[in-house]
Amino acid sequence: MQHAVTPPRRAVPSARRRRPSLVLVAGLMSLLAGAALLGFYLWQAYLDPVVDTVATQREVQVLKQQWSAEPTPEATTASSPLPDRAVALLRVPEFGSAFEVSVLAGTSEAALSRGVGWFDGSAPPGGVGNFAVAGHRGKDGPFVPLLDLHVGAIVEVETQQAIFTYRLTNEPSQLTVDKHDTWVLDSVPGEPAARPTKALITLITCRNFFHSPERSVAFGELVGVLTK
Repeated sequence: MQHAVTPPRRAVPSARRRRPSLVLVAGLMSLLAGAALLGFYLWQAYLDPVVDTVATQREVQVLKQQWSAEPTPEATTASSPLPDRAVALLRVPEFGSAFEVSVLAGTSEAALSRGVGWFDGSAPPGGVGNFAVAGHRGKDGPFVPLLDLHVGAIVEVETQQAIFTYRLTNEPSQLTVDKHDTWVLDSVPGEPAARPTKALITLITCRNFFHSPERSVAFGELVGVLTK
C-alpha cells in the first residue's frame, strides 16, 4: 500500500518593509513645522501675558486719583519722572470711547505690560520735539488696531495740566522700520541735526500681531491744547 507523499511546504517570504519616500518625509516635516509655528503664534498672540489688563486699568484709575488728590501739579513730572511711573493718559477716539491707557516713563517690560511706554530722552507731552511712545499688540495690547489708523486720525494725551490733541500725518500700515532704526525717535524724525520747531508725536508697535523685529510707526503733529 502506497502512502501519499505530502509535498514540502514552501516558506512564505516575509513582506518587505517599505521605506517612506522622501516626499512623505518632507510632507510630515512640513506639517510639524507648520504646527510648531502655529503654536508659537498662538502662544505669543493669545497666551503670553505681555500685557496685564487688570494692571492697565488700575494704572489709569490710580493716576486719576493722584491728580484729584494733588491740586498743584508736580514740577518734576515731565522733566524727570520716576521709571515705570504713569505720567499721562492716552486716548485714540477711533479705538472706541472706552479706550484709555496710561503713559509710563520708560519702555521697560514692566511699563509696557501696564500701558504704553514713553521713550527716555524724547519730548514731554505737548512739548516741542518728538513725544515718542511704544505699545504692545497681541491679544490685549493697547496698540492692536494701530495699523488701521489713517492720516488725520486723532490722538489725545492728557496730563494733569492739559489735554494735547495730535493729528496723524502718515499711514502706520505703510511705514515699517527695523527695531534698531532709531531715526524715528529723533526730535525731528530722520533729521538728527535739525532743531525742532513743532510738537510731534510718534507711536510705535510691532509690525506683526505678535513679537517681531519690525516696527510700524505713526507720526503726528500737535493741533490743539486744552488747559485744565
